[in-house]
Amino acid sequence: MKKNVAIVGYGGQGGWHAGHALRSDVVSLAGVYDIKPERNEIARSNGIKAYDSFEAVLADESVDIVVCATPNDVHRDIVVRALEAGKNVVCEKPVALTLEDFDAMCEAAKKSGKLFTVHQNRRWDVDYLAIKSLIESGEIGETINIESRVHGSRGIPSDWRCHKPYGGGMILDWGVHLIDQMLLLIPEKIKKIYCETTNITTDEVDDGMHLMLTFESGKRATVEVGTYNFIYMPRFYMQCKTGSAMIEDWQKNCKVAKMKAWNEKEVIPVQTAAGITKTMAPRDEITLDTYEIDRPTSDVHNFYRNLVLAIDGVEEPIVKLHQVRRVLQVMLACFESAEMGKAIIYENGL
Repeated sequence: MKKNVAIVGYGGQGGWHAGHALRSDVVSLAGVYDIKPERNEIARSNGIKAYDSFEAVLADESVDIVVCATPNDVHRDIVVRALEAGKNVVCEKPVALTLEDFDAMCEAAKKSGKLFTVHQNRRWDVDYLAIKSLIESGEIGETINIESRVHGSRGIPSDWRCHKPYGGGMILDWGVHLIDQMLLLIPEKIKKIYCETTNITTDEVDDGMHLMLTFESGKRATVEVGTYNFIYMPRFYMQCKTGSAMIEDWQKNCKVAKMKAWNEKEVIPVQTAAGITKTMAPRDEITLDTYEIDRPTSDVHNFYRNLVLAIDGVEEPIVKLHQVRRVLQVMLACFESAEMGKAIIYENGL
């Protein structure tokens, strides 16, 4: 039997949730509510029920799930009140701006006995899944370094995302996705966090971030978000013990170079701008295989399918609260590191 979903916040992401709910095989759209009357009118014009108030959403006994798709600064109140009203809750990311707010949400979920989770939808991105599959296969050996980047050239959207009180900025926007992915790709404790931010198009929030993570085994990761990049760097680049992999952007296949032999009988020097080099000479097909991996199949609506099964006690939630809390800890450390201009060291790991 389908679960009924009510969406609080009918902006871009709320509209995304509504569209998926209308086509879903596991949930039905009960309605939406937005603090802006004009957005409720847009919903009604689209044939969607719009509640007159948030209280009306909570009072609707047919609603099984409340989706919080509002600006970041008001998540806590909506989530806690919905849980206290006996609703299961999905919150958009970033779930909170402080650990105190997040812990209050978790405590409300514990007291209510209802499911609370976070919509980390980019766990279903095919570029991430391709890198994840390659790591799990062991095809090119143990991971040494992973670089994950998202670049654009239009600055920050001119809405609440460019204002600090609402939780704007790129660390909390794209950073939350890339950090979440990276912590799943390298499931180890973090020993060191160093982050730099940029303010090219605005002084109020970060419009770019460059994060470097060092893990307990020595593995390294780079997470970078840029909004003033007119030539993009690869979406993913990975070094492993017996090869490398690269995904240029999320529409491309994963390119793999797998080493067959370390030594060559004779390395032919190559001409560079003002000299020759053997060190940087390209490898030949005798020692290296190059090929592409097809893009994996993925359905982001599996988030909702898992959600319904988790509510019914059949499956564990894919997005777990301890994972969400750790991502929030890393984001808060990013702000701290950038402000201090130095790395944060964790003696016992994070």
